[in-house]
Parts: sequence; C-alpha cells; structure tokens
Amino acid sequence: MDGKPILNVKSLKEQVYEYLREQLRTGRILPGSAIDMEETSKKLGVSKTPLRDALLQLEMEDFVTILPRRKIVVNTLSEEHIRNYYEIIGSLESMALLKAFDGLGPAAADVMQGLNDAMKKAVASGDFDLYYDRNLAFHDTFLDLCGNPCLIKMVHNLKKRLYDFPRQRGFVKEWEESSILEHQALIDLIRAGKRQEAANHIRDVHWSFPVQERFVRKYYPGMV
Repeated sequence: MDGKPILNVKSLKEQVYEYLREQLRTGRILPGSAIDMEETSKKLGVSKTPLRDALLQLEMEDFVTILPRRKIVVNTLSEEHIRNYYEIIGSLESMALLKAFDGLGPAAADVMQGLNDAMKKAVASGDFDLYYDRNLAFHDTFLDLCGNPCLIKMVHNLKKRLYDFPRQRGFVKEWEESSILEHQALIDLIRAGKRQEAANHIRDVHWSFPVQERFVRKYYPGMV
C-alpha cells in the first residue's frame, strides 16, 4: 500500500471501530450492504485482527451480522427493532431516573432547562446536529447520576442504533417540538420532587412507541 496508513498504530481496534461507526453514521456504509474485510483492511493499512475485533464489537451492538466465510452484512433497522429499542430505552431511562433522582437538585434542573432551551433555538435555526447533541446531553444529566455505567452504555449504544444508522439529515419539526415539550414536563416534575411521575413520564410518554409512532414513521421513511 502506497503512503502511510490512514490510522495510527495506537489502539488500532478502537480506531477501526470509530472509522466504521463514522462510515455508518454518515451513510457511506448503508444498511443491507456488505463489508469486505480484505478491501477494508487494505484501505486502512491494518491487519485483519483489529478489523475483526472492531466488527465483533459492532456485532455485539447489533450493527452488523458476521456470517460464515468472512461475510459481514450491515443490519437493517426494522419496525420491530425500533419498537423493541424504545421499550428497552424507556425502561432503562426510567430506572436510571429513579436511581438518580435524589441527586437531581435545582442545579441539575437548571442544566436540563438550559439544554432544553438550546434545543428550542436549534430547531428554530434548523441546526439538527446541535439539537441532537443537546438532546443527548439533556438525558445524560440524569443518566450520569444513576451510578450504573453498564446501563448508561446500553442506552447510548441503542440510541446510536436508532439515530446514527445513518443519521437522518434534517428535522421532523413537529417531533422535535413535541419532544421539547415532553422535556419541559420532565423538568417540571423533577422540580416538584415527583420521582415516580417523572420516571413514568420517561417510560410511558417520551419513550413510548405508540405515543411517538406517528413521528417515527416520518423520520424513518421506508424503514417502517
């Protein structure tokens, strides 16, 4: 291979993983396509070992399926997947909120309010990437206080599966506006000290597939 490898020699598996995730996120590798190990290892200038390890991680996260004879297929995102992910995320975030609730004082509520206000401005300016980043940070405010790093990792991986596969360009504006209102309701419940009501709101409204279905079908055209 001419020139220097694309990747550095440090933490090759993680670098290969991040490279493949970016390809998935940006739509350069599409659901339903195949990943050629020989071609990819040559392109990155690495052996098949870190590539295989990265693909095994992606398989654990349900992004790809490794078939016999080194065939790797990128998984599609079906309606069943989305329904299941919503149910799992809702349950996990509800549990996390219950565990974190005692640490969600006025300062944390103010942080969540600031992030929700930033989401509102991002929608108004049409900046979807900013909206997405602030949305993740909003939820991380209580996730980071739950004391369960395994739960946090599972939630983050499932959100990547939902939104970075590939990430859709642009808004379903009414969905973002509805989500902002749901966030505001959550903030109000937290400020009022209503622990169980807040946890129920996350599970039964914000991450309820039946509640969100009309928006989901607009966001994933052709997938559901």
